[in-house]
Amino acid sequence: MKKITHLFLLFATLIVIVNCSSSKGKMSDTTNSLKKEAIQYEDDEVYVPHLKSERKTFFKGSSSEDKWVDSVYNQLSFNEKIGQLFMVAAYSNKDAEHFNTIEKLVQDYKIGGVIFFQGGPVRQARLTNRFQSKSKVPLFVGIDAEWGMSMRLDSTYRFPWNMTLGAIRDTKLIERVGAQMGREAKRMGVHFNFAPVLDINTNPLNPIIGYRSFGEDKKNVTESAIALMTGVQNQGVFSTGKHFPGHGDTSTDSHHTLPVVNFPKERIDNVELYPYKRMFDEGLESVMVAHLNVPNLEPRENYPTSISYPVVTELLQKQLGFDGLIFTDALNMKGASSFKKPGDIDLAAFMAGNDILLFAENVPVAVEKITQAYNDTLITDDRIEQSVKKILKYKYKVGLNSYKPIETKNLVSDINPVDNSSLQYELYENAVTVVKNDNAILPIKDLASSKIAYIKLGDFPGTSFLSTLNKYTEVTEVSVIDNSKALEQLSNYSTVIFGFHSSDVSWWKKQEFSKNDIELINKVAASKDVILDIFAKPYVASDLPSLDAIKSIVVSYQNSDISQQVSAEIIFGALGAKGRLPVSISEKYPVNHGLTTESTNVLGFSTPERVGMSSEKLAKIETIVNKAINGKMAPGMQVLVARKGKVIYQKSFGYHTYDNKTKVQNSDIYDVASVTKMVSTLPNVMHLYDHGKVTLETKLGEMLPAFAESNKKDITFKELLSHYGRLQAWEPFYKSTLDIEKCPADKYYSLFFKEGFTKQVAENLYIRNDYQDTIMSKIISSKLIDKKEYKYSDFTFIILKDYVEKMTGKSLDVLSTEQFFKPLGMSSTMYNPLLKFDMSMIPPTEIDNYFRHTTIQGYVHDMAAAMQGGIGGHAGIFSNTMDIAKMMQLFLQKGNYGGRQYFSEETFLTFNNCHFCLEGNRRGLGFDKPQLGKEGPTCGCVSKSSFGHTGFTGTMAWADPETEIVYVFLSNRTFPDSNAANTLSKENIREDIQRIIQEAIIK
Repeated sequence: MKKITHLFLLFATLIVIVNCSSSKGKMSDTTNSLKKEAIQYEDDEVYVPHLKSERKTFFKGSSSEDKWVDSVYNQLSFNEKIGQLFMVAAYSNKDAEHFNTIEKLVQDYKIGGVIFFQGGPVRQARLTNRFQSKSKVPLFVGIDAEWGMSMRLDSTYRFPWNMTLGAIRDTKLIERVGAQMGREAKRMGVHFNFAPVLDINTNPLNPIIGYRSFGEDKKNVTESAIALMTGVQNQGVFSTGKHFPGHGDTSTDSHHTLPVVNFPKERIDNVELYPYKRMFDEGLESVMVAHLNVPNLEPRENYPTSISYPVVTELLQKQLGFDGLIFTDALNMKGASSFKKPGDIDLAAFMAGNDILLFAENVPVAVEKITQAYNDTLITDDRIEQSVKKILKYKYKVGLNSYKPIETKNLVSDINPVDNSSLQYELYENAVTVVKNDNAILPIKDLASSKIAYIKLGDFPGTSFLSTLNKYTEVTEVSVIDNSKALEQLSNYSTVIFGFHSSDVSWWKKQEFSKNDIELINKVAASKDVILDIFAKPYVASDLPSLDAIKSIVVSYQNSDISQQVSAEIIFGALGAKGRLPVSISEKYPVNHGLTTESTNVLGFSTPERVGMSSEKLAKIETIVNKAINGKMAPGMQVLVARKGKVIYQKSFGYHTYDNKTKVQNSDIYDVASVTKMVSTLPNVMHLYDHGKVTLETKLGEMLPAFAESNKKDITFKELLSHYGRLQAWEPFYKSTLDIEKCPADKYYSLFFKEGFTKQVAENLYIRNDYQDTIMSKIISSKLIDKKEYKYSDFTFIILKDYVEKMTGKSLDVLSTEQFFKPLGMSSTMYNPLLKFDMSMIPPTEIDNYFRHTTIQGYVHDMAAAMQGGIGGHAGIFSNTMDIAKMMQLFLQKGNYGGRQYFSEETFLTFNNCHFCLEGNRRGLGFDKPQLGKEGPTCGCVSKSSFGHTGFTGTMAWADPETEIVYVFLSNRTFPDSNAANTLSKENIREDIQRIIQEAIIK
């Protein structure tokens, strides 16, 4: 009664009275709601099957086929003919005794095939070859591969479960899944994929179908199944529809008992049989008959459909006109084996009209029973010929008339092509379903003001989800132990993302919220904006008494890494939601419900192949990286590649230092050195230019009055940013602040924070606050170089920092954070990172023995920037590849990111232009550009419109509008000695990686 009440609350629009099953299974265990009954049974579409002559066929017959079938059949003895009826279970993960047992059945009983279960691809292939070599007539090989070989085998790719696919409306994607399954099976020497599941899961409590079904809508189930079958059979592999006549509305498992389906024939015909009728017309080649008790189809009490003549012969073959191969479900299942003993159950199944007896438990006894029935004239020659010739016909169709052993070389790589991951991304991008989205809370756009917490629920990790969320903005994981203190823990957060992560290792595992989970969600949703993301079956949402207070509900279906990544992308707008519920959650959120959400131009994630690049070629990056690390050019590094708005390669290599203790992680932050110019100072300068505060011809004396009387007063804005103003390259300002022992002089430094000494240079070292004025004075009074030519100078951006701060009234660190870093979600980018991050996340840049006399870690390496309190216009930023890529993408999109215009397209084009190329100066305004001759910052293989910057610590960020590629390289090549030879540069490590990236473009 409790179960009935639960279902009533979830689905019913009318009062339902459901009789509970008796312990003997005499009464129906069907518990579907009237809501679903209305959807399915009263559906106005009644499918009228085609004539047999009009049915599609994937495997056309021929006279050669008939000739071969007759020839082989006539050569078989009676016992050999009977042997063809059996497919026995084989496991490639078992021992020699098991292998010998199967081999004996092949040799002595001439069995017709094997169905493989657990094991591995190479082991299974070798066993297949072994068994085939002993067989007079080549064996059928079958496997349950409903979501690919991974359902049974290790070292194989797992595609989504059918219910996840049922959320997809583009059936061409599902057909592609089927095609890959077919290729996988064919390469493995498998002839039957016992899929697709055609059960319509109208019972949420179904313990064995559930995820294996495409859903509860008969039309969607059928369209999805047709697509999967088409893909499989187009590869020359047979699909097997199951579990006839329909296992979707049962509440018990036929592996353990005999489920009851107590519907009238009209309902069964209109709902359960609907997919079969359409599939037969679409060319389905085989069917598996379930072990079910369906009183309105089989009048004998508690009689399994798998051995029912009215079901297998009269309904399936005669009424529905199915001429393909008919398999029993596994005969070792309790739904069958509890009814009759081994041998007897096989005989009954054959007499019912089945062609192949699957998972026979005792072949010798079964052969004996069938032989005795033949001798007793219970079985005729015609009946044996009907099935055996049909079996031989299908062996011919699948090429067993010219059998060849499986080649095991490269087998694992062949069945795991790189395209699988590309397809997997597309599948989840089309499946993840936004069920609720109050006030258009998704996608989250206002990153500057959002404070977001993440709470993990469920029994499985959400590592990829949290990691991807944090690639968009700072999302803090909060562990709530005591629900009464939850709001106190969450007081600083405006939005809370709950991720319910349930194991999807096994499809039959129960998934549900705990009482504690429900209490916590309700408590938090009452006062915070809550986004609930369910990485499990949609039914889980039905556990919640009310969904009203939750602002947004997302169903991501499975807890795979890719589903977690895609779901995070949808939450932050890299993707728009497309999925539709394959099953009902409630009356308010019924089957086929789903909301579309906005997609913005923020970076997303995908595979190289989806953006026209080669994974295989990109893998060569690792060779270059290893060369650098092994050659001690840098202890570690991060590399990121994005194309067309998708990050396709993001890896970290090596360690923080050469002691190999702390591995580099993608989340670690590096001192990016002069890349600071491009990601911090330059965007602010562009913003001022965009607002008319300065023009290309504005002179430095106008920009900063302190220069009005200097030799630099007539340098134009354009010349300044192009490093064409005759400025000196740099000056070692620190040297004049050292004492006679080459240590920081007391006149300029303090060992502790105090009034007048608040700008930190290193650990336990502070410089006078007014020394910034001294630096500017030195620059103002510095000599100009004699010749007007390109001369890279740090002075440019030290000057621009002063200009920006005076124009805005804000310090550069605050300005960059407010104007760009926060709204872009660059939450790992900042000056003076030790104010926020632990030192363990920051690789050191040097063991300084000439200025600060300490290990420089978490403090800027550049001496001048350090003397400015770590905040320089030319250096000082710490970041990781993901954050730098966001700024590069902003530039690539000409000032727009996340739908926000930070500066105009015209401004970007002006700054990215080479204004003095004719004079031999390659630079843009603030941007570095490709070399004009042989020497320069790039591989020489990127377009002239490309732009970027490099940094002294061994960094580089580059973007190319023509190829839409962003490339970021970060390292601490200066550790332990920045004065050592720059072999990273001399060996062209950064440039060689850039060349590989270019070569990876698929032409």
